[in-house]
Amino acid sequence: MRIQNIVGLAGMAGIVAGVVAAVAGPAAQAAVRPAGAVARPVAVRALAGCDVLQPGASAVAQQAVRAACSQIGVWYSWGGGHGPVPGPTYGHYDGQDPASKNDGQRLGFDCSGLVRYAYYRATGRDILNGTADNQFHTGRAVARFSPGQGTGPLLPGDLLFWGRGHVHHVAVYLGAGQMVEAFQSGTHVRMTRVRLGGDYAGAVRIDGSGGGGTPGQGKYWVNTFAAATGYREPNTVDPQGVLNRGNNYVYCKVWGARVGGGAQYNHWWLRTDLDRTFPGKNGRGAYVSAYYLSRWGNDEARDVNGGPIPNC
Repeated sequence: MRIQNIVGLAGMAGIVAGVVAAVAGPAAQAAVRPAGAVARPVAVRALAGCDVLQPGASAVAQQAVRAACSQIGVWYSWGGGHGPVPGPTYGHYDGQDPASKNDGQRLGFDCSGLVRYAYYRATGRDILNGTADNQFHTGRAVARFSPGQGTGPLLPGDLLFWGRGHVHHVAVYLGAGQMVEAFQSGTHVRMTRVRLGGDYAGAVRIDGSGGGGTPGQGKYWVNTFAAATGYREPNTVDPQGVLNRGNNYVYCKVWGARVGGGAQYNHWWLRTDLDRTFPGKNGRGAYVSAYYLSRWGNDEARDVNGGPIPNC
């Protein structure tokens, strides 16, 4: 690959001038470039710059940090990173910011698209698909930290959020008071100091292993044809959040209220961990109707290979 443009890390001492690694994800390589698209800077991760900057993080969290850091220098693009497969995509005008008018010609990420990509690279699964607000309310959180706690209890890979009422921005914590983020239109993915003032909303630690159900239970993979609401019990009384469409794991099944209508229905419910949790609810160990499985018939609940899912 011929390196056309190398973006350095401003103000970062110890950067070795000369050879750097160009990193572009498979989605970026396969993207169709619109006419007049702005050339994309080559992503660079300085040896002494963007990386895991303190010990204690899980292996998955460390991989997520390095995946995000590998995109330093890539354009911020509003709506970027939300294609069928996580990775940089061309964005679109946000309708307000004049700097966003060129986002349709910029291959890159918005803030949540970068976070989605980082944890996809770390886990091999699309566990954080959605907006920054969706990611803040994810059912895959194993710990939450209030704004008043600052960075003291945080570990690399924790997600930092901003917004009052509605969360509008997210970044990945590196450690040592530093973070990596896709900030705003007209800028590039960057490493910067954590901003604790303003509308900082706190931080979330992600369970990249996909745990959260009953300890000791195995996971069974299924495919859902649409986003499905999850409930506290196997009925439609108390909604807890949403399970995204696509490949998902479940722990077990239980007979419950009928879902569907006419010729298509299902009484089985699948225990799982939701991708997005409603405020004040619990998305871990919630129940989703087997009606949403892409395969199998009425009152059937099997994994993607046709194998049985055990009773809860």
